[in-house]
Amino acid sequence: MVKPPRKKSSSKYTYGPVPSRRLGHSLGIDIIPHKNCSFDCIYCQLGKTINKTVVREEYAPVEPILDEVRTVLKSKVQIDYLTFSGSGEPTLHKRIGYLINELKKTTEIPIAVLTNGSLLYMPDVRNDLRNADVVVPTLCTADQKVFQKIHRNHASLDIHKIIEGYIEFRMIYKGKIWLEVMLIKGINDGTDQINELKIVIDRIIPDKIHLNTVVRPPSEEYAHPVSQETLQNIRRILGEKCEIVVDFKPKTIAAEYTDQLNGIAAIIARRPITIDDLAKITGLHKNEILKYIQVLLKKDVIEKSRHDQKEYYRTLRGSDD
Repeated sequence: MVKPPRKKSSSKYTYGPVPSRRLGHSLGIDIIPHKNCSFDCIYCQLGKTINKTVVREEYAPVEPILDEVRTVLKSKVQIDYLTFSGSGEPTLHKRIGYLINELKKTTEIPIAVLTNGSLLYMPDVRNDLRNADVVVPTLCTADQKVFQKIHRNHASLDIHKIIEGYIEFRMIYKGKIWLEVMLIKGINDGTDQINELKIVIDRIIPDKIHLNTVVRPPSEEYAHPVSQETLQNIRRILGEKCEIVVDFKPKTIAAEYTDQLNGIAAIIARRPITIDDLAKITGLHKNEILKYIQVLLKKDVIEKSRHDQKEYYRTLRGSDD
């Protein structure tokens, strides 16, 4: 009998390390409560935004966050990046700059910030991210109408203002910018749109361009992935800095990772269950659970279903895995 995953109830602000397609073994640092964000993206794996805002606040106290990260670091587990990401837009935290600077004093592990980029037009946000090693902002389009359709953004935001913020950030930032382009079939994958986006990207001068598409269960079912052929065509248009994001494949799979994966599969086998329920049972962060869920979906061990406006995961009957 497979045992359920071991609980990690002491982790309030960190999760993982989890295997990341871009950052190797990434320790997530979650400083924004679910789900405070400036966007309500149709492709978001975390569901709909609860509080759509551009107001920067101290959403979580900084010293407990730092204490928890330092505790994880003492465990000597493999960590390739400390990554600000998680349940909401991390740049909404008005002391993210302080957190980055304090962690820099603690460890030589590089720090990454996964952001939707919407607040980079603000000088204080640009200044806060200056000491991060990698900033991974998202840019899906250069067209305001398409921008609104994809991101269902806070009313104060304008894509042209955001783009200028990216350009100004590049001028002061000495670290690496890995620009993510999320593609949704039939919405922002047209050749004309990509050509317009390329003009903007050339002004931003990112170190890398990461082409991505909808690979995890999205907020809206009509957010469909583009084909591999489309990804390849767009990669050629965007040039040599562009790469298609592929799944992370660690050289060795830790026993704990396998145990967690098998344990979650065993829980789902007993009954259909939501991400929230799995989080309560296992003590794992939702983002960490989503990593395991994606593996199980790809292996055709489980499937997603919807009932009473909730998403459930259940064992795929007839699976040999």
